[in-house]
Amino acid sequence: MHPNPAFRSEDQALSVEFARARAFGVLALSTEGAPLISHVPFLLSEDGTVAELHIVRSNPIFRALTVPRAAKIAVAGPDGYVSPNWYGVEDQVPTWNYVAVHLTGKLELRPHDELRDLLDRQSAFYEQRLLPKPAWTTGKMTPDALDRMMRMIVPCRMQVDEIQGTWKLNQNKPEAVRLAAADQVAEGIGSELSRLTALMRGQR
Repeated sequence: MHPNPAFRSEDQALSVEFARARAFGVLALSTEGAPLISHVPFLLSEDGTVAELHIVRSNPIFRALTVPRAAKIAVAGPDGYVSPNWYGVEDQVPTWNYVAVHLTGKLELRPHDELRDLLDRQSAFYEQRLLPKPAWTTGKMTPDALDRMMRMIVPCRMQVDEIQGTWKLNQNKPEAVRLAAADQVAEGIGSELSRLTALMRGQR
């Protein structure tokens, strides 16, 4: 997380809402040596206290979860390069604006009989965004195929103890300077630049 308090969102509900909607992040778990990393979809409870996910049995994280372990999910949002030329004032330097939320807590394996319910809730969460397309459900799979797939993955749950959000959107600049940069960033370098532009303009 960025150390400048100007970029650390005081509105935790905003960070929870962002992470819930994004529902995809980088799971990191510390063991001996380098951290174990996996990119995972997840479901976050409305209050942000519980994250649910599944991983494949061949994932090293599964093998490390013989006991619950401290873990973090980093959720990235829109990001983009900001050129000093865009501010319209002198003595500025390049920077990179971005949104990120970190969920920290204890990750544990869950009983296998919880897996089907988790898969159904996860698919429903994503499929509802594709309306009016008919939603996919696990019920559309043959029982044998579903059983084979489910034997390859395991359910996990993380009790979230801390939520940290960085919303680096040039809040440390005068409004006119920030808006001048926002007018240019959509044509720059990064991801989801239109969304980043809106956030820099104060549109949540």
